[in-house]
Amino acid sequence: MSATATEIDRTVFHLEEEPHHEEGSSTMLGFWLYLMSDCLIFAMLFAVFGVLGGNYAAGPGPKELFDLELVAINTAMLLFSSITYGFAMLAMDRNNQRQTLVWLAVTGLFGLAFLGIELYEFAHLIHEGATPQRSAFLSAFFTLVGTHGLHVTFGIIWLVTLMVQVSMKGLIPANKRRLMCLSMFWHFLDVIWIGVFTFVYLLGMLR
Repeated sequence: MSATATEIDRTVFHLEEEPHHEEGSSTMLGFWLYLMSDCLIFAMLFAVFGVLGGNYAAGPGPKELFDLELVAINTAMLLFSSITYGFAMLAMDRNNQRQTLVWLAVTGLFGLAFLGIELYEFAHLIHEGATPQRSAFLSAFFTLVGTHGLHVTFGIIWLVTLMVQVSMKGLIPANKRRLMCLSMFWHFLDVIWIGVFTFVYLLGMLR
């Protein structure tokens, strides 16, 4: 093969400069895919509750079990946490590390308050004999609400981890990207809880 042919082959089959991909450019896409998979999980749990939510097995139903005032307070805790996380993101955009950490801490406190009220509700129901084994309605209820609560728990652990990372390394691009992913996750949990509050609690009281 001649030298000229070899040069042509190199030109055709080998790029002189590989395309540059910004570090972390695929993170947001990957996280959106994760959220979509989580949507499918909650869609399945909502569907199960829709089918089993009226099967009380001669046991107590929503009107006997739910305290809407307590649930409304719990809902407010989670909604407030979403607002304070938004303030944290605004502080992050201004590269204000201190304010970002403060608003993240407030968000975590609201999240802990939400979990505390939810655990109190579960403990009260179990004390009254309304356990997951009592009826299909209660099995579906504990599974749906408990799965959401588990997600909030993981979110708080993630939030604390990011607070430590921001404290140690500052608002570097990697930490900003992670905070953005957690923001999407946290607001996603708010949207799911609005569905739970409406579909499980409010409509349950009307059955």
